[in-house]
Amino acid sequence: VQLVESGGGLVQAGGSLTLSCTASGSILSIHTMSWYRQAPGKQRELVATVPNDGTTHYADSVKGRFIISRDSTKNMVYLQMNSLKPEDTAVYYCNADVRTSWRLGFSNFWGQGTQLTVSS
Repeated sequence: VQLVESGGGLVQAGGSLTLSCTASGSILSIHTMSWYRQAPGKQRELVATVPNDGTTHYADSVKGRFIISRDSTKNMVYLQMNSLKPEDTAVYYCNADVRTSWRLGFSNFWGQGTQLTVSS
């Protein structure tokens, strides 16, 4: 299973950007898809998550500014980021709980990350 993120880049404070992540490979089902981020010198932190029931959960730092969504037919998850701040600068990682075999439970996979830089 591979998770590939896209959409990162350089944006000015107050701007918007949307990240995308596509899961591919031997996938029977995906339970939860999430976005994490890691800023330089800091631990990786959960940004937003969306289980397969469609509910969404956000870190307090991004509530009201970021929107996570998924297209289960395409095994994709998105992160729409609005009102970006310099403190949002980080490498953003896609994460998913994937079932690859009916004999096994869900396994956790990570993407390689995409850089977001927000300039002040």
